[in-house]
Amino acid sequence: MTPRFDGQLAVVTGVGRAGQVGEAVAERFAALGARLALIDRTPDAVGERAAALRAGGAAATAYACDLTSPAAVTRTASEITATAHSGVHALVCLAGGYATSGAVDQSDPDAWNRQIAVNLTTAYLTTRAFLPLVRNASGAIVYFASVSALPGARTAKDAAYAAAKAGVVALMKSVAQLEKPAGVRANALAPSSIRTADNLASMGDDVAYVERETVAEWVSYLCSEASRQVSGQVLRLG
Repeated sequence: MTPRFDGQLAVVTGVGRAGQVGEAVAERFAALGARLALIDRTPDAVGERAAALRAGGAAATAYACDLTSPAAVTRTASEITATAHSGVHALVCLAGGYATSGAVDQSDPDAWNRQIAVNLTTAYLTTRAFLPLVRNASGAIVYFASVSALPGARTAKDAAYAAAKAGVVALMKSVAQLEKPAGVRANALAPSSIRTADNLASMGDDVAYVERETVAEWVSYLCSEASRQVSGQVLRLG
């Protein structure tokens, strides 16, 4: 059975430009009846995503926020709290980005710090700020790891990205263990390359992509009552 989120609040980070994963995830939740709080650092992009969803009949609000800033994330969570009367049922930590860091001995520390910030710190700060709302709803959190963080991955020139995503997995496991008594579940998806506009532009079409819609289906499943017994897991896609 297809899960429904009628009237429930889903918070999705990293919902910016068209053609990316966040767009498909937001559309999936909207189709299943959720109210949406969309967060991204670029005001125009996240505003466009929310407007497109509203044009289709969904309830969606855009929030511009630098998710690497503790103060900014706290402010945004406070704004959303005012409309989250029954808590947050689904929190999707999608914000992130890939960049190669090269061989470790030749790498730029700024590149390392940037990968940690956009992939791990954003997930940590989002979790920290929104956990009270997720507890109120006995909701679920979905994180985005990567196949780069799994055993056997080839990461010779991607140490920063792989380390950040491995940190996301560790964060997820900690949250799953700590929040179990509150009825909060946490899981992570570890996809290979996803068919996004950016990946198509950089890698072309001759790649065994994971479809954005497939990712969105798994996110909604992990946030639904159908997966009530699933927590602390890393699910590989692709």
